[in-house]
Amino acid sequence: MCGTLRLAAGLLVASMNEMLIDAKEKIKSPDAFALKSVEIKANQLLGLEILSEVYMLAILNMILMGDGSSNILNKDSLKEFNGNYGFGKNDKKFPADAFVLNPPYSAPENSMVFVEKALSMMSKGYAAIIIQNSAGSGKATEYNKRILKHSTLLASIKMPIDLFIGKSSVQTNIYVFRVGEVHQKDDTVKFIDFSVDGYTRTNRKKASCNLRDTGHAKERYAELVDLVRFGKTKLNIFTEKEYYEGKINPENGADWNQTAPIDTKPTLDDFKKTVSDYLAWEVSNLLKNQTTENDRLGK
Repeated sequence: MCGTLRLAAGLLVASMNEMLIDAKEKIKSPDAFALKSVEIKANQLLGLEILSEVYMLAILNMILMGDGSSNILNKDSLKEFNGNYGFGKNDKKFPADAFVLNPPYSAPENSMVFVEKALSMMSKGYAAIIIQNSAGSGKATEYNKRILKHSTLLASIKMPIDLFIGKSSVQTNIYVFRVGEVHQKDDTVKFIDFSVDGYTRTNRKKASCNLRDTGHAKERYAELVDLVRFGKTKLNIFTEKEYYEGKINPENGADWNQTAPIDTKPTLDDFKKTVSDYLAWEVSNLLKNQTTENDRLGK
């Protein structure tokens, strides 16, 4: 089973497409693949939306795309959702092993309350959360410490500042978790600076295209996935300044946004340049003083 997905058809469609692609690669029989496709759409996706109008739009969008309604529930995920299916299966837990979330940023503690609630309903699997990066640097420490008692932080990805251009200019991070395993102090976390993702965005309402690939965006996103999965052996487009493997303190909760350390140890070339600059400055002063002395003596 896969996926408790927080909002709308967009996330559901994206996850469903990935599941269908994966199934197609593994299932060679057309008949078997057709049955698996029906199973994915009917039983392996669950979405939550609190706003009735958005809920209806999500349902209509899924139907028009030929994807059914894919179990989208019109519920408050914090107060009304208990982890069960719904749709005639109210007493049966949805066995999610993948979770995708983009919570409302106005909630207390930088919305980490949504993350804690979601992960607490999973016993295993993986989760990817896009949220204000201040949630990982001190604005939600108590939530973060509790989350790390049952989930391991695998990666912290700094996203472009203009990712939500036209709607918000808040700095966001994606946090990736492995659910069901306590985060240990010696666990390695992959810190990735993805602030340059290869796309140029505009906010022109009448523009034919507001998102243009101007810097190998597709390749950068593909490498990002590989880095999260396999680590620095997949470094190609990214530089070592953009990728850093480090540790966090599970009892801290405010150290989730790290960057590659800067090497401040001077090199031999640095020393030579400093000496050269100093000698040039001394010679310049000597010549200036000599000129002033000659002028004073009238020479």
